[in-house]
Amino acid sequence: MTTATAPVPLQPKDFASDQEVRWCPGCGDYAILKAVQKVLAELGASRENTVFVSGIGCSSRFPYYMSTYGFHTVHGRAPAIATGVKLANPALDVWVMTGDGDGLSIGGNHMLHVLRRNVDLQIILFNNEIYGLTKGQYSPTSRQGTRSPTSPAGSIERPLSAATFALGAGGRFVARGIDTQQGPLVEVLKRAHANRGASFVEVFQNCLVFNDGVFDGFTDRKVAEERQIHVEHGKPLLYGKGRQKGLRLNPAALTLETVTLGEDGVTLDQVMVHDETNRTLAGMLAALEGPAPVALGVLYCAPVTSFTSAVYAGGEAVTGELDALLRQGKTWEV
Repeated sequence: MTTATAPVPLQPKDFASDQEVRWCPGCGDYAILKAVQKVLAELGASRENTVFVSGIGCSSRFPYYMSTYGFHTVHGRAPAIATGVKLANPALDVWVMTGDGDGLSIGGNHMLHVLRRNVDLQIILFNNEIYGLTKGQYSPTSRQGTRSPTSPAGSIERPLSAATFALGAGGRFVARGIDTQQGPLVEVLKRAHANRGASFVEVFQNCLVFNDGVFDGFTDRKVAEERQIHVEHGKPLLYGKGRQKGLRLNPAALTLETVTLGEDGVTLDQVMVHDETNRTLAGMLAALEGPAPVALGVLYCAPVTSFTSAVYAGGEAVTGELDALLRQGKTWEV
């Protein structure tokens, strides 16, 4: 009698391929790679049902380093390829790995529509505010004044906010994390995976060669407490040493303002409570600028029917013989 044996749970190392990881020593991409491998192991994912799709850039080397299926595609087109993969086989777990240049410049149109359509994908955008692979040109998220080979006198363009873009495109799940904060990043990625629809996660990632320390103003340990606010659904928006600072709605300006508990009569009940289903609040959090803290965690999560589910529920998924498909409708002979 043959006895079935339960599969052995995979460990993070089991999702690592045999390819040499070729990122610069100290690159934040290493941390993101480890976080994703840890997430897959903790979720009990299977390698044969997992697909990573990327475009062009340092982040887009990701599929090579995963012992799963993967596509290293064309610059900016990863969302389009990933959409095709998911529609062809909805049972697959599809991840899109992209960067601020690949995903928001040449790929901006594709990113907009994959979010608008709410295709069931996990989209991880590595944001280092620079083009790393092509030697340090300024990108759509680079700050004004950024000096680079393509902006030697300093960029004059206003930067694009990745999270604000995702919300404006109709994204139903928008979150943020930091490459070096493994605990919070792993939890955010798990939440993204649990969401049915397009999940957009912006990861602030350091490029130590061409834009080193660009996020030190809020990621450095010396200032992290005062410059980061980790949002949690249903909990007050508190931060700072001893969590004595918070965010309060300024009704006159319709903006969030920073306050300190106990000063000027400020009490805890005046501090906003995070509601991740509130798109307006998510937009305010995404738009916070210094001296206000940078909002991290799940900014917005309000699921609706995914594009994939709608296609199959509506019978729009095409099946059958290719020849019959090509000959249906109006045809003519030449």
